[in-house]
Amino acid sequence: MRNTKGYIRGFDADTGERKWIFHTIPGADEFGNDTWLNESWRYTGNTGVWGQISADLELGIVYLPTEMPTNDYYGGHRLGDNLFSDSIVAVDIDTGERLWHLQVIQHDVWDWDFPCAPVLVDVEIDGVMRKLIAQPSKQSWLYVFDRVTGEPIWPIEEREVEPSDVPGELLAPTQPYVTKPPAYDRQGVDLDDLIDLTPELRRRAEEIASRHLMGPIFTPPTVSEADGVFGTLMLPSQAGGTNWPGGSLDPETGIIYLYTFTQMVSLGLVNDPELSDMNFIRGRGEGISAREASLTIEGIPIVKPPWGRITAIDLKAGEILWQVPHGETPDNIRNHRLLEGVDVPRTGRIGRVGTLNTPTMVIAGEAGTFTTPSGEVGAMLRAYDKMSGEELGAVHMPAGVTGSPMTYLHEGRQYIVTAIGGAGFPGELIAYRLPEE
Repeated sequence: MRNTKGYIRGFDADTGERKWIFHTIPGADEFGNDTWLNESWRYTGNTGVWGQISADLELGIVYLPTEMPTNDYYGGHRLGDNLFSDSIVAVDIDTGERLWHLQVIQHDVWDWDFPCAPVLVDVEIDGVMRKLIAQPSKQSWLYVFDRVTGEPIWPIEEREVEPSDVPGELLAPTQPYVTKPPAYDRQGVDLDDLIDLTPELRRRAEEIASRHLMGPIFTPPTVSEADGVFGTLMLPSQAGGTNWPGGSLDPETGIIYLYTFTQMVSLGLVNDPELSDMNFIRGRGEGISAREASLTIEGIPIVKPPWGRITAIDLKAGEILWQVPHGETPDNIRNHRLLEGVDVPRTGRIGRVGTLNTPTMVIAGEAGTFTTPSGEVGAMLRAYDKMSGEELGAVHMPAGVTGSPMTYLHEGRQYIVTAIGGAGFPGELIAYRLPEE
């Protein structure tokens, strides 16, 4: 139950002297302390920043995308809204003083904390130049604020959500909902989200889903029972949506590009005093590990594809411009006995993938590998038209990627470099050089 607090510290880079400390879990008499009931602020940990921090040196502001408190899926020991978890906190770069904040999840029990750096952009909206901060998220919402005042550019509404039935748990009665831009990947689970490539797959997917709770985003975890409900089907998963590679911005057009993956997980809780001093941790009532609990049909996910995609969002209008599946269909899906004779479209791939922008293209590698018609095993580095999403070309790589590509000029030639690796293939950097004009 007790853990190290994720306080944020500012240091003088020349001397190493600490200049300030920001208490992401407020201490006694500090703003936000009253959101930690029963003095849970004293022993609760985490609530730091596990992604990356952004800063506007001209404004003198640092933007902290904070994580959730201990533990990820049960908060009966930390009742209250738990400031400053799951928040964007703007602090003064010289003093660490809080300037403004917005908490996007109150009392998180889904592990949907911020995974990546906020994106800073200046764009014209309704004829007025605005300094914005755009924060991608695991929930697949893009939170867009004025980065000076913290005011949302488009309304963020507090809406009622389902209460928890877990003993000792007390969730917030409402949660913030982004109204614009639209969610850029799927949220929540109902029968329409289940795979339907064949009638048999749909039937078997419904059988698996019938042992779980389903509902909209913010449907809470439930106690897992061996002879009852296994857990809550959660989409996006605790990994996203968006993960640590974040998004890439075109500052000239105000368009942001985001890779996301669609992964459904079962979120059930068990009481296990031998593993934890908390009343509940993630697990399965029949005694198997939560990570071993399969939501697949002989290896085929029960959630319908695409399982990976790239989305372009216009920050001037708050609208999705285009969206395409990203990642070749895995071999185990293309060659599966249950899909024999089925024309399976490109399914996309799950991974930790980032995007790179050039003046005309958005470039991203694929996670995982597949086998080409000529028998080569590898992954593709793909280039898409920035304005339409049309695929312009692809290069075969010997392994899948992690993270974002980078590009640079050397002696008048342009290079693209990306990190690759995977099972049976040690991590390395691979570089491509564009041909001379």
